[in-house]
Amino acid sequence: MKSWLSCQFSNPQATLRLFCFPYAGGSGKTVYRNWGQILPNTVEVYAIELPGHGSRLMEKPSTDLTEIVTALAEMMQPLLDKPFACFGHSLGGLIAFELVGHLRQTKQIIPQHFWVSAARPPHLPSDKPAIHTLPDADFVAEIRRYNGTPAEILNNAEFMGLLLPALRADFTLLETYRYRPCPPLPCPITAFWGEADTTVSRAAIADWKQQTSCSFNLQSFLGDHFFVHQPAVPLALQQHFLHTLS
Repeated sequence: MKSWLSCQFSNPQATLRLFCFPYAGGSGKTVYRNWGQILPNTVEVYAIELPGHGSRLMEKPSTDLTEIVTALAEMMQPLLDKPFACFGHSLGGLIAFELVGHLRQTKQIIPQHFWVSAARPPHLPSDKPAIHTLPDADFVAEIRRYNGTPAEILNNAEFMGLLLPALRADFTLLETYRYRPCPPLPCPITAFWGEADTTVSRAAIADWKQQTSCSFNLQSFLGDHFFVHQPAVPLALQQHFLHTLS
């Protein structure tokens, strides 16, 4: 079993660790591979790599969010000796939210900041029909609508055969999630939204303000649901850290 956490640019002198959670089907090591170079040297970036994704492709993906959060919390424990923050995109935002709640309840620790990107707030039910139980061909057709998987992969039966278990598991996590009411987080939340995103609306993203008792900010970016790949996203975090950790 490979590690759930990947730090591609180790920085022992950092004063804060940033844990980054990828979207459904995504590899944290790939999505956030350059962030450790872009962010200030006061920040050390750790990307989350779930079973069945990226470098862990041959492992069985999980459809149990509690299992994922518990395992991640255990893996992160040695790294929580410094202040930390979390960034999660789409499904990654939901996993990060549940992880933060778990750490708050079990360890009485919270992040310095929580960034959530292109993710529906946990207390808002989805307004889209579930797809995780569809036959493969129909499921792939729905995935195509998200515009996040290159056509050359979607059209390659061999590649899709490898990716489908993780994608289906991730959509199972999203579509079977049930929110458990909890007090707002005592840390600031910044929510990111793509102006051309047809998956989640600006109004829904803005409702993340219900999940914090501290400050809330909403920032929009050019692009669709996968705007996280744009350089503007880590640069926005860079500016935040330059102001708060300088």
